[in-house]
Amino acid sequence: MVRTTLRKKRPVSARELAEAYGVSTRTIQSWVAMKREDWIDEQAAMREAVRSYHDDEGHTWPQTAEHFNMSQGAVRQRCYRARKEREDEAAEKSKHLPGEIPLFD
Repeated sequence: MVRTTLRKKRPVSARELAEAYGVSTRTIQSWVAMKREDWIDEQAAMREAVRSYHDDEGHTWPQTAEHFNMSQGAVRQRCYRARKEREDEAAEKSKHLPGEIPLFD
């Protein structure tokens, strides 16, 4: 069984799948669930995609919201957070002297 197939498009409920495979509903839920690290990475990629579409490509907020099928508030929030993450990364990099190798990164 392919987990991504279950996770992306699941035409039946977890209960129906559990009955079909002879396992518990919780087992189906754990098969379908994404690891936290993967989910965090996916969300960061989505925020960066929203930021890039709006800032780099020059689209308006309504166009960005329509493109990502979200509300304007949601795309603005993601864009602002992506900008903040970029600023924090740049600030962290600038803390180290040129040629210095950080010991604990």
